[in-house]
Amino acid sequence: MIEGVKVKKLKVNCDERGYLFEILRNDDDLFRLFGQAYITAAYPGVVKAWHMHEQQTDSMCVVAGRAKLVIYDAREESPTYGEINEFFPGVDNRMLIQIPPKVYHGFKNITNSEVLVLNFPDSTYNYDRPDEIRLEPNSSKIPYDWARRDG
Repeated sequence: MIEGVKVKKLKVNCDERGYLFEILRNDDDLFRLFGQAYITAAYPGVVKAWHMHEQQTDSMCVVAGRAKLVIYDAREESPTYGEINEFFPGVDNRMLIQIPPKVYHGFKNITNSEVLVLNFPDSTYNYDRPDEIRLEPNSSKIPYDWARRDG
């Protein structure tokens, strides 16, 4: 696991009426600061990658559909420099994934319907000076291929 990345498996409480699951509470080990909450959507097969933040920590949960969420450690001083982690969060694998600053991340919708990802960053988005560095999904700076791999 990449240094500083945290994963919390989410408990889903089900009964005949439906289900409920808590994602993040202020008494959780993963809770940092509250900046804002937002949902980003992706259509089937779409890749939303790569980006990273200099200061911000993201805490992401797939709330509809299923995604392949990929993290790449670009921090040269990190003991896990160059490491890649893949996660497959979704409706049948509920989890909260916390991504520290300076770690690239992105996701691909791997379902036939829209995927919704809820993020709780620990800071508010600054429209004038965004804390965000972006790369194209196929950037040569990250050794990762978003293509499906069977077997």
